[in-house]
Amino acid sequence: MFKIVKYLKLKEWLQIAVSLVFIVAQVWLDLKLPDYMSAITKLVQMPGSAMSDIWEQGGYMLLCTLGSVTSAIIVSFFATRIAASFSQRLRSMLFSKVESFSMEEINKFSTASLITRSTNDITQVQMVVVMGLQLVAKAPIMAAWAISKIAGKGFEWSVVTGGAVLVLIITISFIMIFVMPKFRKMQILTDNLNKVTRENLTGLRVVRAYNAEVYQTEKFEKANDELTQTHLYTSRGMAVMMPVMSMIMGGLSLAIYWIGAYLINKADLMERLTIFPNMVVFSSYAIQVIMSFMMLVMIFIMLPRATVSAKRINEVLDTKPTILDGTKREGKQGISGEVEFRNVSFKYPDAAEYVLQDISFTAKQGETIAFIGSTGSGKSTLINLVPRFFDATEGEILIDGINVKDYVKEDLYNKIGYVPQKAILFRGSINSNVAYGNNGKEASSHDAIKKAVSIAQVVDFVEAMDGQYEADVSQSGTNLSGGQKQRLAIARAICRNPEIYIFDDSFSALDYKTDHILRKALKEETANVTNIIVAQRIGTIMDADQIVVLDEGKIVGKGKHKELLKSCDVYREIALSQLSEEELVS
Repeated sequence: MFKIVKYLKLKEWLQIAVSLVFIVAQVWLDLKLPDYMSAITKLVQMPGSAMSDIWEQGGYMLLCTLGSVTSAIIVSFFATRIAASFSQRLRSMLFSKVESFSMEEINKFSTASLITRSTNDITQVQMVVVMGLQLVAKAPIMAAWAISKIAGKGFEWSVVTGGAVLVLIITISFIMIFVMPKFRKMQILTDNLNKVTRENLTGLRVVRAYNAEVYQTEKFEKANDELTQTHLYTSRGMAVMMPVMSMIMGGLSLAIYWIGAYLINKADLMERLTIFPNMVVFSSYAIQVIMSFMMLVMIFIMLPRATVSAKRINEVLDTKPTILDGTKREGKQGISGEVEFRNVSFKYPDAAEYVLQDISFTAKQGETIAFIGSTGSGKSTLINLVPRFFDATEGEILIDGINVKDYVKEDLYNKIGYVPQKAILFRGSINSNVAYGNNGKEASSHDAIKKAVSIAQVVDFVEAMDGQYEADVSQSGTNLSGGQKQRLAIARAICRNPEIYIFDDSFSALDYKTDHILRKALKEETANVTNIIVAQRIGTIMDADQIVVLDEGKIVGKGKHKELLKSCDVYREIALSQLSEEELVS
């Protein structure tokens, strides 16, 4: 928890300092009240005391109370302000950090966990900052000041108060030993519940199609019940504290008055005039001491979970991305759109076996290179190495003669128009989604957007929509069909005017006619652009300048369509499973 406060700014530290001044003022005013109470007690006992004197002391008590309330409001204002700005900064930092992560770091934490850390965990830290500033600073000041006030006012009362504090500390320690581990577990279980919920909502169509609602409900209930039981365990543990505190406070007051009664009974008349006010004052200060510990207990209730949350936030913020920026902004002079793999091998972090082994090929400017192979052969993994979603374990990947690791990432991405296997659209309009290819800025001209939409064969349905190019696109494009989403994703890449297109099985949702027309239009408009295509359809890649056949992460064939039909058994087997002999040689 202490590690995370390093992200507080100077302005916030100054606000904390001002808050401490008002906390001290509040404590001083609270501790002045027993003094005035003592004076009133003496005045009541003394014969001939004027009523005006009693009213005067009562007026001072009222002013102290008003001053204390005002100070508390000011402290609360600053605490809320500091916590809100601090949590806002943490959310921004977490978002920026996650944006810099490669897929390796994303997979390490999991999407569900990162969402929980950005929301629930930061909320826990925010709550403890609000309460902590008001209570953590106030409690020790009040306890120390109150103890100094009662020092020397009665040995017997001091012993009883010390005993009450000792019992309180033992109770708190005992409970925290058993409860603290459960707080750590609670955040992990929150991650799990988030993951199960997200999985169910994402796959809702499949769940319903297979009548798996009962199975998913049971899965959710199991995760929910485990979290609930853990929460109940911690709540029961913490619930014990308040009754114990009330019992100690009531018992302490009773003990002080019982001892006071005993001392008064033994004392003479003059001593009684001193003992009785001292007893009243001591009782008030002793309650203040116990109240101080009650404040600390409230923090102890919140602090363990907030500490776990702070640790989880720090884990993300302290994680160093494995894929770092290079220094190059341009490739070698005279080379554009060239992609070369030199003896590239790759395995996922902590995996024993390689997914890709000794991959070598070159795609020149304007060429179309296609990858085909059985499911799990490493096609998508291979092209994901080009934009550095992962870095190659061995070998080199060069774009325009420069290793991709040496590029500034922004400049590397600007060379590439990437269309993923699963089309991803963002909430907004057709315009904003197509123009997203221009580094997320809606700066592309309307003509450029229309041209990209035309090449991607989506003009008809876009212009038929209500609002046309300003028509709404829902989150993830759920109001569009699979083929429409894929074509808009292709239009987004076209709008970028890149040197290299990467199509990761991006034509799979299109019918053969649309597929053919789109690829023909794309070839005409992007004659000098390199195309890297992953496909399952032979028809999509038959005209490629170079086809690479993968099997279990290795290249088993390389060449043009007709050459591979003769020389590569794997390619011929895939081809014959889709087309007839006549169609293949036509």
